Amino acid sequence: MRRPWGWWRRKSTPAKVETYTRWSFHFFAAAEFMAVGLPSVGGLPAGLGLWLPALTLAHCTLGAVTASRALDWTRGSRPRPVRLLWTFAAVTATVAFAAVGVAEHGPDHESVDAAASAVLGAVLAFGAGFTALGVRRRRRVLAVVAAFALGAGVVALPLGLSGAAVLAAMAAVFLGGGVLAFTSVFSAWLLDAVFRLDEARDTRARLAVAEERLRFGRDLHDVMGRNLAVIALKSELAVQLARRGRPDAVEQMIEVQRIARESQREVRDVVRGYREADLGVELAGAQGVLTAAGIACEVSGEPGGLPAAVQSALGWVVREATTNVLRHGDAGRCSVTLRRTAGGVVLTVENDGAGHTDADGGTGLANAGGGSGHADAGGGSALADAGGGSGHADAGGGSGLAGLRERLRGVDGTLEAGPVGTGTFRLVAEVPLSEKTAVREVTS
Repeated sequence: MRRPWGWWRRKSTPAKVETYTRWSFHFFAAAEFMAVGLPSVGGLPAGLGLWLPALTLAHCTLGAVTASRALDWTRGSRPRPVRLLWTFAAVTATVAFAAVGVAEHGPDHESVDAAASAVLGAVLAFGAGFTALGVRRRRRVLAVVAAFALGAGVVALPLGLSGAAVLAAMAAVFLGGGVLAFTSVFSAWLLDAVFRLDEARDTRARLAVAEERLRFGRDLHDVMGRNLAVIALKSELAVQLARRGRPDAVEQMIEVQRIARESQREVRDVVRGYREADLGVELAGAQGVLTAAGIACEVSGEPGGLPAAVQSALGWVVREATTNVLRHGDAGRCSVTLRRTAGGVVLTVENDGAGHTDADGGTGLANAGGGSGHADAGGGSALADAGGGSGHADAGGGSGLAGLRERLRGVDGTLEAGPVGTGTFRLVAEVPLSEKTAVREVTS
């Protein structure tokens, strides 16, 4: 069994604000009738005491309907209620002239004049407030309030009041209508702001999900790119060794198995969100992998003392740079240098594989001992294909380097990559270090 207030609890916050706003305007309509409609019954003769309050009740009811339709228009669920607004203005004028008629032609009693004046002022002030809901621009709202105030002066002229009294009536309607119009406009603005904030929160949640998907895809690319390239390289090497009857093929396949298991572990870590690249491990891994691929690799510099965030960012740089060298497949030499500068730390990865390919159409693993690792110009090798592309992922469009730049931005770092001179490709990552994150001197 549902609780009596369950319908309210099931509403979202914007829906609650909308319900509160709508019922607030319904309360305004009821307050208008309670303030001038019912009291006029006792202040008017028997005949007038029925139909003038009835007209006031009709005005209040139509005002509540107008407010509800205007809020629908504000929320974009209905078109602007132009005809209803004009109808409400006409009813307001009718009730105002009826009140003037009662005051002018009714019984000569002070209570009759007071009741008629109260009805006149209330319907015009509340009329301005409800009508303002159907107007958006401030100038138009001001014009609506001024029009109702001017109308108060026009309908008051037949009563034979002095100029000061007419101005006082206009001022009262202008102030009362202005307060109600301001309340109406502010309520509509607040309701719209609440819905916009709720939409912004939903958009932020969707963006967070999309960002997490991009992060996961980037991490998976960084983790698997190099490992798959190494697996392809060693598998091709094992095939060549097996064809020549060399027992070293077994060792290469054992290494492939080890790398595959390590890749499984790293993928699980990525899925769990716990994996962070270790710079020292990545430097040692890069040297071992490149050496196994027949590329002379020299690593200099020690990562000890660097902040964890900086080590993680630079570790991903080393991993991606190594993957790109393997993908290119024609480097004979590669150097990885980590050095400390006056304001930060600089990682440089340089190889001589830019713009060189074999012309003989070989496989890239021509010698069974792990040779040069060159990619062929004709048919390509398993190494070149394993990485999902060919050549360096340079600044012109490599998605890997784009991911690295995003990582480095997290530690205020920068990345530059491109060919230098003839046949040399250089990647430079620089991360500034503040006084709070000062590290021990990194040897170069």
